[in-house]
Amino acid sequence: MSEERLQKLLARAGIASRRKAEELIRAARVTVNGRAAEIGDKADLERDAVKVDGKRLQPHAGAHRYLLLNKPKYVVSTVADPAGRTTVIDLVPPRLRKALVPVGRLDYATEGLLLLTDDGDFAQQVAHPRYGCVKTYEVKVKGQPTDAELDRLRGGVVLDGRRTAPCRITPRPARRQRGVEVENTWWKVELGEGRSRQIREMFQRIGHSVQKLRRVAIGPVADPDLPLGMVRELTEREIEQLRGAAERAARKGVAGKPPKAVHGKPPQAAPRSGPRAGRSRSRG
Repeated sequence: MSEERLQKLLARAGIASRRKAEELIRAARVTVNGRAAEIGDKADLERDAVKVDGKRLQPHAGAHRYLLLNKPKYVVSTVADPAGRTTVIDLVPPRLRKALVPVGRLDYATEGLLLLTDDGDFAQQVAHPRYGCVKTYEVKVKGQPTDAELDRLRGGVVLDGRRTAPCRITPRPARRQRGVEVENTWWKVELGEGRSRQIREMFQRIGHSVQKLRRVAIGPVADPDLPLGMVRELTEREIEQLRGAAERAARKGVAGKPPKAVHGKPPQAAPRSGPRAGRSRSRG
């Protein structure tokens, strides 16, 4: 193996994201051959002893794991939770958990699709806004937003001192209960970036609070048949589609931008490799 930056090694090992890895290094929690590491240091796990909090990183053996989870509400999108709440890792069978980290996050009260992997480079490509991996959500909000209110959200609003990137918002067919039109309305929102509680805060700004929120697609990957709390492996085709989408976005410089509408209709998700291809459902 050749030398690589410590941030990349820690991310690939599932210890932390590259940004969090930098924090670990600055906090003197990472050593290389007994010496406190510094930002910019490189190492080769085949010959160098890289340790985090005294525990040595091992060269990765075998293939990486790529999982798709349908996260229920009230589950934390972290590896561990100091408060003792259920985490997304708790929903994964023990034999598959080693070095897994969630790719990005879903809010505690949000349900839907979340990727888990031990491949740090893959996680970086899918999660980072500069790669433009669009996430699609179905949102139920209180009342009926006007066209002007929705256009305001589509163009971007200032949250925490920074304007959100433009996004796509299209109506989802209204649902009925007992033959009566429901007062709440459903929308499909496509984001090229994803900040904490972004969709909830956006709709709150226009006076239409979010009643329900779920992520239904990550780039080209969708699975409406995956039950809540269940996890399956990604197919080879899905993995390549995610990588390809990120690479194309990076080349075109379209990070943070949602896909263009065609006659007002959202783009169709790419088909899976087969009706049940690659599925290995498990419940934690």
